[in-house]
Amino acid sequence: MHGSGGQLIPVSQFAQLLPQVTTLSVNHQGQFPAVTLSFNLAPGTSLGDAVDRINQAAQEIGLPRTVERSFQGTAQAFQSSLSTQPFLIMTAIFAVYVVLGILYESFIHPITILMSLPPASVGALAFLWLFGFDLSVIAIIGLLMLIGIVKKNAIMMIDFALERRRNEHLSAEEAIYEAAVLRFRPIMMTTMAAIFGIMPIAIGIGAGSELRQPLGVAVVGGLVVSQLLTLYTIPVTYLYMERFSDWIRGVGRRRRDTIPHDHAVVVANRFPPPAPIYRDAAE
Repeated sequence: MHGSGGQLIPVSQFAQLLPQVTTLSVNHQGQFPAVTLSFNLAPGTSLGDAVDRINQAAQEIGLPRTVERSFQGTAQAFQSSLSTQPFLIMTAIFAVYVVLGILYESFIHPITILMSLPPASVGALAFLWLFGFDLSVIAIIGLLMLIGIVKKNAIMMIDFALERRRNEHLSAEEAIYEAAVLRFRPIMMTTMAAIFGIMPIAIGIGAGSELRQPLGVAVVGGLVVSQLLTLYTIPVTYLYMERFSDWIRGVGRRRRDTIPHDHAVVVANRFPPPAPIYRDAAE
């Protein structure tokens, strides 16, 4: 470095050089210096457990408030999927409810059909826990698939019962009993076809099967449990919903019957009767 007179000034006059090991470059995330720490999953450890342990370790060591931490890559995708999971499931259920409501022109029967979803969700989560799989993004996709697959059992029974009540004027008990008996074989055939179709993915056959296996396990578990439970819960739910619908119609009928008669007379006499067209010959 040159001074004002053109003479060289040694660096020791304004700085001190100390040899030490350091990084060749400083990485940044946004406008802040950042350090990336990579990790691998231990055998038998899920990504959710690893994320929880890392957050717990960061709290135990007492990082200052100026230090911010965030996950990248697969861990970030996992956290974002968990944050949007309830919204995605509720949106899918609402879309199915709207379509079924338009199909049956009713607000009650779509609820009866959607009651087949809780057993399927319980079965999917139970099978994932039983076989040691985490609720990953692929498993969530399996849960969304179950919304479209499982409700077919209820649709088969409810649609048949409504047709019998409309055409043959059967009672709700007789219609749903006949639907459960006559639709048992088609329900079993479609469910077994879906289970055997997804079974290779659940077993884990083929390259990259470890990524798709949670999807197959979730779908198989949901189909098995829903098949065992919905054959009993759907007829019961249908009967209670029919009674609720009859109660609503009864309340509306009683309200119409309680309208005052003088009000009806006033409405009826608001318009005068028309004048006669033909007059008597004597006139």
